[in-house]
Amino acid sequence: MIIVIQGIAFLIEIYSWALIIYILMSWFPGARENAFGRFLSSICEPFLEPFRKIIPPLGMIDISPIVAFIVLNLAKKGVQQLYFWF
Repeated sequence: MIIVIQGIAFLIEIYSWALIIYILMSWFPGARENAFGRFLSSICEPFLEPFRKIIPPLGMIDISPIVAFIVLNLAKKGVQQLYFWF
C-alpha cells in the first residue's frame, strides 16, 4: 500500500512539472503547436479548464494555474498524510 501512495505522490509531482512547462510554453510564440506542446495541452487543459470557468482572467493575466497548483499541492499533502497512517 505504501508503494501505491508513494507512486501517486510521485505522479502528482510529475504532473505539477508538466503544468509548469505548459505555462512557460505560453510565453513563447508557436511553442504549443509542436508535438510536445500538443501533448502537454492534451493533459493539462482538462485540469485547468474547470479553474478557468470559476476564475476569469484578469485582463491578459490568467491566475487559474495558481489555484490549480494549490489544489495539486493539497492533493499531494493529502496523499502524503495517508503515507503516515500506514
